[in-house]
Amino acid sequence: MAGEISPLLKDLAIILATAGAATLLFNRFKQPVVLGYLLAGVVVGPYTPPFSFISDPETVRTFGDIGVIFLLFALGLEFNLRKLRKVGATALISGTLQVAIMIWLGYVLGRAFGLDTLGSIFLGAIVSISSTVIIVKVVSELRQQDDEWAQIVFGILIIEDILAVLMLTLLSAAGGAEALTVASVGQVLGTFALFIAAALVLGLLVVPRFVAFVAKLELDDVLVTVAVALGFGLAVLGGILGFSPALGAFVMGALIAESKAHRIVEEKIVPIRDLFTAVFFVTVGMLVDPAVLVDYWPLILAVTLAVIFGKIFAGSFATFLSGRDVPTSLRVGFGLAQVGEFSFILAALAASTGATRMR
Repeated sequence: MAGEISPLLKDLAIILATAGAATLLFNRFKQPVVLGYLLAGVVVGPYTPPFSFISDPETVRTFGDIGVIFLLFALGLEFNLRKLRKVGATALISGTLQVAIMIWLGYVLGRAFGLDTLGSIFLGAIVSISSTVIIVKVVSELRQQDDEWAQIVFGILIIEDILAVLMLTLLSAAGGAEALTVASVGQVLGTFALFIAAALVLGLLVVPRFVAFVAKLELDDVLVTVAVALGFGLAVLGGILGFSPALGAFVMGALIAESKAHRIVEEKIVPIRDLFTAVFFVTVGMLVDPAVLVDYWPLILAVTLAVIFGKIFAGSFATFLSGRDVPTSLRVGFGLAQVGEFSFILAALAASTGATRMR
């Protein structure tokens, strides 16, 4: 009937309006816009009185899932094997050791506050990943992107992204299991390795050539449409095989990154990625119950301190062990002292699997 408005249309209008207001406000005060999106989600979410602004949260979260796929696809476009070779052994040693230390610290915290084994592993994974977006923005504003410490941080971020995709895949599979056993971990890792190997071998032979062929048409809209279709296609295949769809999107993005035309795709995809990513972070904020913040403030405080001081120590210590001097190591540690986009994806996954329940 005339005058009727789709509930989904109304919900999206509210989410985009609050996300836009958050962007303006937090940019004005030079704060991370992701925090604004999360607070916007808290405001419009079902737990904030006097009533929920969103009538169909589950459908809206589907758009958030699309945001995750776009985010990982775009991250894959920025990733390539040549970039990984340039960062050297320092980033590999520092990144792996830093993530391992933070996973252990998060696991200990989780067990101390009553989380089960899987929930504690989720907490460790959540606090182990830093934000590529925040670090790149801060370093660019300081105009220190060519400094040694910044190059090491960028290399560590690449290693973290790889480990985060692996953790996302592993924990997605473990979330549906009754227990996390050595056998289940081995099975997931083996299947993961086969999927990645098959996708890379077949993809490197076909995808860059196909994308280059489409690029010769000199129709950017066609190129972007084909690239996104490939990304969603591998995301669906990954989901069918039991992996996170985000993994398939990341792998396809990395495959397209091997084509000379990937810059065009990356440039055109940024506005779409930002739009759906904003929806994703707002939907994550909608999961936050302010009453829970009051009830679990000791755990929240402990996790906050662990992220700040734990990552400063872990990043500095790991970089120092890799052979760098103390000032450089400390700057790397301070640069990594926050959580990133993957942390929110892992947190949303933990909530959806029930891994956040406490004894």
